[in-house]
Amino acid sequence: MGQGAMEASNTSTVSYGTEPGLRFASQLDGHGGCKQLCLDEVSVWKPGEGVTWLHLERDHPAAADWVTHKSGFDPFVIEALLEEDSRPRVEPVGDGLLIILRGVCATSPDGATQKPADIDLVPIHLWVDGNRIVSLRDSGHYITALRDIRLSLEKKKGPQRTGDLLALIGDKLVRDLEPVLDAMDEEVDELDELIFHGEAGQVRERLKLLRRRAVQLRRYLAPQRDALNRIEHDDAPWLAERDKLRMREVIDKLMRYIEYLDAIRDRTSILHDDLSTVISERIARNSNRLAALAALLLPPSVVAGLFGMNVGGIPGVNDTWAFIIIVVFVTVSSIATLWVLKRINWL
Repeated sequence: MGQGAMEASNTSTVSYGTEPGLRFASQLDGHGGCKQLCLDEVSVWKPGEGVTWLHLERDHPAAADWVTHKSGFDPFVIEALLEEDSRPRVEPVGDGLLIILRGVCATSPDGATQKPADIDLVPIHLWVDGNRIVSLRDSGHYITALRDIRLSLEKKKGPQRTGDLLALIGDKLVRDLEPVLDAMDEEVDELDELIFHGEAGQVRERLKLLRRRAVQLRRYLAPQRDALNRIEHDDAPWLAERDKLRMREVIDKLMRYIEYLDAIRDRTSILHDDLSTVISERIARNSNRLAALAALLLPPSVVAGLFGMNVGGIPGVNDTWAFIIIVVFVTVSSIATLWVLKRINWL
């Protein structure tokens, strides 16, 4: 059995990774449900037999072999589906669409929440036409959106058509961004409090990681918005008006998330400026304290330097009251220096 053989919960009968390079293969029944297929059944499938959804591991040799030799795709589509580095985009090819999107790698197969230092945006490569959807993602990554759709199909409450399935994939991918952005916003609020009460070095490091996550998300969300917008305006015959309306709602939600992300990025810039100001004030305050301490020690240092010289003619050598007079002089001069420092607000 392949890597991560069961991604669903213990109560689910949906199996994953039953063949090398295959996550799952389903044939939609047109009523919200599906039946599972194997790769051999997919290879002999014909368009009139119903919509199929094939999900593969992009970096597995068996999946690459199927896409290259058994899928019947255009060479341009094959190259794009198996490409390692990719950005969100949409390319119409005949009656189908080559789609590359990104989703949040939010949970592992056992459901444990991951909290990595950097947000892991998993690329998902799709070929969509009126009769089938072929999706690929790298092994070791898990996209909650696809698992949720599979579970809804198991309960016979899933998509019924190709356009319906594509719109649902886009909706679920965008949905998973919300908890990520909420967590980033909460971290900004926490850092806002820590700036004035926490350790500057710790705050600076967390702020740097937060800004890097914001930039990383922004880098992919903007082209993803453009890609979804192109799907909405495509004239593919299998895209119904209802599918386009749903895609438009997904685009609006994604645009709000991008604006939300821009606000987080602006807030981190403001926090960075505030942190620099706080650090500068602390440095200035410490410098004033050191200067005040040096001023307080100046009279005793001058007296000690003068009377500590090993030369003749130093007054008070034979006077028994000389030491007491010097101590009184140093005390009075130190008190006077302290009073002057308070008058000029150095202390």
